[in-house]
Amino acid sequence: MPSNVLEIEDALPILRQARRVLVIGCSGGGKSTLSRKLSEKLDLPYVSMDRDFYWLPGWVKRPKAQERARIAASVAQDRWIMDGSGASSFDLRLPRTDLVIWVRVPRRVCLWGLVCRVASSFGRVRPDMAPGCLEQLPDREFLSYIWNFERRVSPVITLMLDRHAPDMPVLTLRSRREIRELTVSLQESISVQ
Repeated sequence: MPSNVLEIEDALPILRQARRVLVIGCSGGGKSTLSRKLSEKLDLPYVSMDRDFYWLPGWVKRPKAQERARIAASVAQDRWIMDGSGASSFDLRLPRTDLVIWVRVPRRVCLWGLVCRVASSFGRVRPDMAPGCLEQLPDREFLSYIWNFERRVSPVITLMLDRHAPDMPVLTLRSRREIRELTVSLQESISVQ
């Protein structure tokens, strides 16, 4: 487990000064929405792993070499906030990150987030998706990914954090309330400056 796990009040000064923030977590948990909000408040360019690296129009997967080259070029930039939990690129992303925000809400919250996302965006392209990737009903594989995320993916994330950024400050948000608290507290702290 990462050694530098923070509470919201301890993370705020780091977040206000951060030039590169990585937001990770399960699909449906709210990481893209949080990333867009933080991007606005911190004036950091928002990078979506799905939109900018993984997908080509029409849900065609980008070739892996091309994907890694695009990620490497993006993380080399001086300022960004990036969302995405793909462990295969943590070796590129973590060493350039100032703060990791891990949206680690319960699976029922992620599943409900997915239901709300499909209900509001079905048949349209979300802002964090590639052109031509219309929101669709989730298939069994995607539902299984969400259902098993904590058991299958979280240990890999922890391993990658330990391997590529053992001293990385990590803020873990475990509820929608904590996500709201972070954005409100950040806005209040920015307003005071």
